[in-house]
Amino acid sequence: MRIPFNLLVAFFALSTLFFVGQSIVTGAVNISFSDAYGVITSSFSNRETTEYSLASVVLLELRLPRIALALLVGCILAQSGAVLQGLFRNPLADPGIIGVSSGAAVGAIVAIVVLPEAWKALSIPGLAFLAGLGTTFLVYSLARSEKGTSVVILLLAGVAMSAFAGAAIGFMTYFADDNNLRELSVWQMGSLAKAKSEELPLLLFVCIVLVVLFQRQTNALNALLLGESEARHMGIKVERLKRNAIILVAIGVGVAVAYSGIIGFVGLVVPHIVRMLCGPNHRFLLPVSAILGGMLLLISDLVARTILTPAELPIGLITSMIGAPFFIILLLRERKRWY
Repeated sequence: MRIPFNLLVAFFALSTLFFVGQSIVTGAVNISFSDAYGVITSSFSNRETTEYSLASVVLLELRLPRIALALLVGCILAQSGAVLQGLFRNPLADPGIIGVSSGAAVGAIVAIVVLPEAWKALSIPGLAFLAGLGTTFLVYSLARSEKGTSVVILLLAGVAMSAFAGAAIGFMTYFADDNNLRELSVWQMGSLAKAKSEELPLLLFVCIVLVVLFQRQTNALNALLLGESEARHMGIKVERLKRNAIILVAIGVGVAVAYSGIIGFVGLVVPHIVRMLCGPNHRFLLPVSAILGGMLLLISDLVARTILTPAELPIGLITSMIGAPFFIILLLRERKRWY
């Protein structure tokens, strides 16, 4: 049963607002809605918040940046996954398949293990982004030829780069000290604990650009679902579409992973859920995936930081616990289709 697009958007948007409210008041320090309202209104009016000093610090410096980071990263990962699944016509494709996540992991781990402590705040996201982007371009160049871009070679090159990145990560882990090992493991499993308001404008800009540019490609992605030959007959420049989509995904996922670490399964699971609810039309699939991706990551972060209060779990563990069973269901469905 297909659900109307407007109804689906309204439901997920209201649900997201509900979980934003829960994330604001819930945590190691519980804050009432009245205190939260007082802090937020005072911050907008530039009034002093001495009456809510603890609540002000918790909300403005910790929770609100973290909530915004979860929404933006979830939106980017989910939309990127939906685009790649349409581009490759492969239901098991996700943003990590083009090597950006594994490359970013290598860059971040080099920064964690090799560089001095004073440089890490800027060098970890910077090197993660550059390494992720570089790995993606290497994978794309391996798959590119005079005849076009081979999807099969692209996927195999992504697997090869992921294997090489795994070996590099293992090598660096072997030489890391105890402090670096902890930071390294948390980054590999994903975490929003270091969210800062200074990082949000860049992520917001990237997210808006991706949403707009992806939405302009919905007709081309819909045509590509019929096959590359059919899309070419309809006037779609398939090679340019592949190149532009891969570059945009690499930039978006590279920025997201640089600030949140590796968060799996969001780009795989969310597009499938949306596809089951509103169909494969990318005109509807992409915006709903963006909303649901942000909501799913927000819920996962809420669970990660409240299930073992005052300690917290890496958010990647929560998304994997949600995504792994769904991934198995997808594999079983694909098996029934082929056998």
